[in-house]
Amino acid sequence: MSTSFFERFSDRGQQQLPGFLEDRDWLAFFLVAPGIVLFLSFMLFPIAFLIYLSFTDATHTGTVIGGEANFIGIDNYVQLFTDTQFWNSLGVTWLFLAVSVTAKIIVGVAIALVLTHARVRGKRYMRALVIVPLGFPEIFSITVWRGMFSSARFGPFNEILSMYNSAVASIVGVIDWLLFFVTINAPEFLLVDIPVAWFGSRWSTFASYVTTEVWLAYPFMVIIIVSALQDVPMELHDAAKVDGAGYFHRFWHVTMPAIKRPVMFASILTAAASFQQFLVPWVFNRGGPARDNELILVYGFREAIELNEYALSSAIMVTALVFVGMFMWIAVKKGNLADGVSNE
Repeated sequence: MSTSFFERFSDRGQQQLPGFLEDRDWLAFFLVAPGIVLFLSFMLFPIAFLIYLSFTDATHTGTVIGGEANFIGIDNYVQLFTDTQFWNSLGVTWLFLAVSVTAKIIVGVAIALVLTHARVRGKRYMRALVIVPLGFPEIFSITVWRGMFSSARFGPFNEILSMYNSAVASIVGVIDWLLFFVTINAPEFLLVDIPVAWFGSRWSTFASYVTTEVWLAYPFMVIIIVSALQDVPMELHDAAKVDGAGYFHRFWHVTMPAIKRPVMFASILTAAASFQQFLVPWVFNRGGPARDNELILVYGFREAIELNEYALSSAIMVTALVFVGMFMWIAVKKGNLADGVSNE
């Protein structure tokens, strides 16, 4: 059998290679070496340097660049773990992650069900509108949402609450008119005192963080869940209908098991992003009021930039990396996602 041109060219090329490159493993190594160097330069080296700084007494940029930092062991970690602000920040961060991820799943599943329902018209255009927020710069969206939560009397959300109060008063007025022999006033517990100082209390501020985070992440959740819903076999729904299952029973026993793994995959990714959220609390009110809502990255940034505690900030960031790594490992392990996302 005659040898093809490409086989002869390949054999000739191998004969011209230096001796130490005749081994295909060496050739493969040299081909991927640039990628390895880039990875080490932009990923592992900064992490290693961050760990090194956490064991020093670096206080500002000059001590870091000038090499004036001294090794002090685990003193920064001892100081960190005895700081009540650290535990408050860590607790608020985990609470923010839990609430925001739960809200993202609920909102994402609800919108995805609408966008895949057989009776909904114009689903293609609606899906295009859903992903529009992904096209906006994050800082732009956050700034707009900060304006939405303005504490001014005519701020957008305060205006919505004012309309709600007017609606309640109107309904009560109609009831009072119908029951002309009884005087009825709107119950105080149904009305909201406006204007609301959204950034004046801890939990209203926290709610504004969660709302904005859900807005930023819901398009990603919807894209993943819509893709998963489209792969759910209609035969399963038809069989459930034959057995007399209603819509909610079909959703819980047919739809949810089929999309569980993609939803879990998306939740893990967005949870890691929530743990590292910085712009929302910083742009809104820098983790206030009185540092009550200081997420972990805001806490570390403030220690480094405003308080000139680079070493302590490095310890904070190393601790955050450890927590994120543990969370990702446990979530992937318990969710059986190591082999990728699959509906099987």
